[in-house]
Amino acid sequence: MIRDDIVRVQNFRKTYSDFVAVDSISFEVYRGEIFGLLGPNGAGKTTTLECLEGLRMPDSGTLRVMDVDPMRDYRRLRNLIGVQLQMSGMPDSISVRESMKFFCAYHRVAPRYDLLDRLGLSDKLDTQYYMLSIGQKRRLALALAVAHNPQVVFLDEPTAGLDVLSRSELHDVLRELQAAGTTIILSSHDMAEVEKLANRVAILLQGKIVASGTPRDLTAAGAGLTKISIHTEDSSVAKAEYFPAVRQKSSKDGYEIFYTTDPGATVLALLEFAKAHDDPLIDLRVERPTLEDRFLEITAHKEVVS
Repeated sequence: MIRDDIVRVQNFRKTYSDFVAVDSISFEVYRGEIFGLLGPNGAGKTTTLECLEGLRMPDSGTLRVMDVDPMRDYRRLRNLIGVQLQMSGMPDSISVRESMKFFCAYHRVAPRYDLLDRLGLSDKLDTQYYMLSIGQKRRLALALAVAHNPQVVFLDEPTAGLDVLSRSELHDVLRELQAAGTTIILSSHDMAEVEKLANRVAILLQGKIVASGTPRDLTAAGAGLTKISIHTEDSSVAKAEYFPAVRQKSSKDGYEIFYTTDPGATVLALLEFAKAHDDPLIDLRVERPTLEDRFLEITAHKEVVS
């Protein structure tokens, strides 16, 4: 199957004085997919997005969004893309209704009050911007970013400050946009969110892409350790020196956590140990490796996976 690359980055480099923010990276984003950009603070995620959005000038390399050069043809680009910046703001006195009218007039489309309703802002239409909560400002920013039906949407930490319900509603909106053919590039520190939404991800570390692929491919390429969390009344298992197939262990929030290559053998041994020490079981959880586990593994060892 031929995949249509909507966003193309080739040998992109960006520096600030002596600091190399992005060091000759290359990747493609295909039509209709959600692509996650991951990395610790300072890895180059926001710089990459801002150059693709035409907000910063790359030092070298080629960047194209639907065959448009972001720096040379920003007039064409602005109607093709929607942007939710990591830090965005508007005049304190502007109302939610006025902001929607203004942004839609800029793109020459009718105001999308339905989006405000969908994102829980219908009762805030006449509320001034400075009176909105952080979560409400984030939801408004998303509504404004997609109001003109852009073909590519850039989201930088879109759910920061949102409660659980608002986050779920935003995820539903993103899936609907994707189903309609919109391409979404998502930068987030929320690994569970990216694992849930993204078709593919790229992990940036010190300005370089150190891993890329589907979330499942990346987690499968790791050490493959299964996480077992056990909580007992007396935490007797914490005193044991050995359990079969365990490679790492830690403690958190009353749980003893074991990372094992053989979950069956480890669980059986844990339960037998607790029973032998007359230590009642409160909770037991067995989890496959997550994208967050893999991210921590990659960044800790600075390995490169392609």
